[in-house]
Amino acid sequence: MNPYSEKYVQGEVSTQMLTPAVVRAARLKAQGQQRSVTAVLEDELSLAPELLMQALGSVLDYRVLDSHALLALEPAFDLISYADAVKQGCLAFRDGAVVLLAVPDPFDEARQAWCVERLGAGHEVCLAQAADLSAFLSRHEDSMRAIDTALPTGEAGTDSSTDLEDLSIRSIGEGTSVVVKLVHSTLYDALKSGVSDIHVESHLSGLVIKYRLDGTLTQVGAIEGRELAEQVLSRLKVMSELDIAERRVPQDGRFRVRALGREIDFRVSIMPSIHGEDAVIRVLDKRSLADQVSGLRLDVLGFDEPTLLAFRRMARDPYGLLLVTGPTGSGKTTTLYAAISEINNGHDKIITIEDPVEYQLPGVLQIPVNEKKGLTFARGLRSILRHDPDRIMVGEIRDPETAQIAIQAALTGHLVLSTVHANNVFDVIGRFTHMDVDPYSFVSALTGVLAQRLLRINCLHCSEPVTLNPQLLRDSLIEPQLAEGRVLKAGRGCGKCRGTGYKGRKAVGELLMLDDALRELIVARAPVRQIKEAARHNGTRFLRDSAVALFLDGHTTLDEVNRVTLVS
Repeated sequence: MNPYSEKYVQGEVSTQMLTPAVVRAARLKAQGQQRSVTAVLEDELSLAPELLMQALGSVLDYRVLDSHALLALEPAFDLISYADAVKQGCLAFRDGAVVLLAVPDPFDEARQAWCVERLGAGHEVCLAQAADLSAFLSRHEDSMRAIDTALPTGEAGTDSSTDLEDLSIRSIGEGTSVVVKLVHSTLYDALKSGVSDIHVESHLSGLVIKYRLDGTLTQVGAIEGRELAEQVLSRLKVMSELDIAERRVPQDGRFRVRALGREIDFRVSIMPSIHGEDAVIRVLDKRSLADQVSGLRLDVLGFDEPTLLAFRRMARDPYGLLLVTGPTGSGKTTTLYAAISEINNGHDKIITIEDPVEYQLPGVLQIPVNEKKGLTFARGLRSILRHDPDRIMVGEIRDPETAQIAIQAALTGHLVLSTVHANNVFDVIGRFTHMDVDPYSFVSALTGVLAQRLLRINCLHCSEPVTLNPQLLRDSLIEPQLAEGRVLKAGRGCGKCRGTGYKGRKAVGELLMLDDALRELIVARAPVRQIKEAARHNGTRFLRDSAVALFLDGHTTLDEVNRVTLVS
């Protein structure tokens, strides 16, 4: 019997909510659902994880370690190895002569027995959230990845797989090849961190590994040695079924693994460089995307209220052309899917043509582009119009033929939603003009253009008020008076945000709503300055203004605003 939980269940201590009866019921429920007791208690008591930990610490008389306390301690990996710490979800620390054991669930008897076997009885049990322990391990692993992967104990930081079927901690520990451990631990760590891309870059002395997290690249590891670097690239080629002997031309491939209880696809791009080859691995976690899409609505993306209401109204129009623009990775497709999710009431025929189909939507006919077989956006769109659609989504308008067909579809009673690559809403007008479309037909069909960007948001766990020099605001063309009385914030960096100070992103946008005055200016090919003034008068809020408002509300930083939007 677990002595830690027994002390509690016998009722030596109690609180108003955490009664012995509640814990006994939670233990039974956790056993039946194969979940941790703390997870069940969180649900049953509707408590945030940190509040539950504090309550358990008070009731059980255990010290509670938050993310900052963990970072101040030095892990004892000689007592519980890195691989075992990841597998068991617990950590041993030395605090002077005292050995601390941080566990997320004091009622887990199997874990406690395992720890007692390795540490003996002379240790102090502390409580820590599972997320904080995981973040600590991830942060520590980032700094020693290259060393850990070479250790015979398989302490490679995170899970991996020796083939395409399984990516797990066990497979890393059982692996014998340093290269396989390195590649697979990198893949698993990326999945756990929620990154979108993994960059493997060759340098003169070896490799550098970077993650794209929340839209920005962060270096997470480095590998010394050209020979090892070449072996890593060869391993990626083998997994992607590419030619390992070819090093002079770009190659594209993909592979699939089973990890975290599901199948996950990776898309690989190999590019030759002066130091060898670089690889970019795109993570395509379809179940994760499906989880995001289920319940995806426009109001969760972060747009300000006026932009949200106006865009939502245009997305529900019976016909017209509604465009979303922005650079790659700015969330254009996600916005269109959110709009489709809201208007998908089962009474309209909704058809999409995409390259590729990123999310799967129930009740929507989704067609992937296949240029090798001759199925282009233009040809697919032509066929869609014969399939009696009400709403059409075109993944991207990038050629005159697709633009002409989309405009004609919008003029003949269909709502067409699509994306265009441009920097702002006014550049979209220029893009269509250069495609030689009829200006009158274009403005007659067009109902609105949304330009958007994604800004990183301050980490909720480590953000704190900051004071900025007024000159910094002036340099960013922000009047210091606007910041008076505002609580400006910035994240200092913690385990939950991998030391970046940011966690998650919000969308900001500028929405051009077409009225008769704007249509006349566009047809007359008026100067952009004149069109901008008319748009502002019509209620358009520019990207920079939306981003600055987010900063003044304490949600992001001035550096992030200047990184994403133009200072003009």
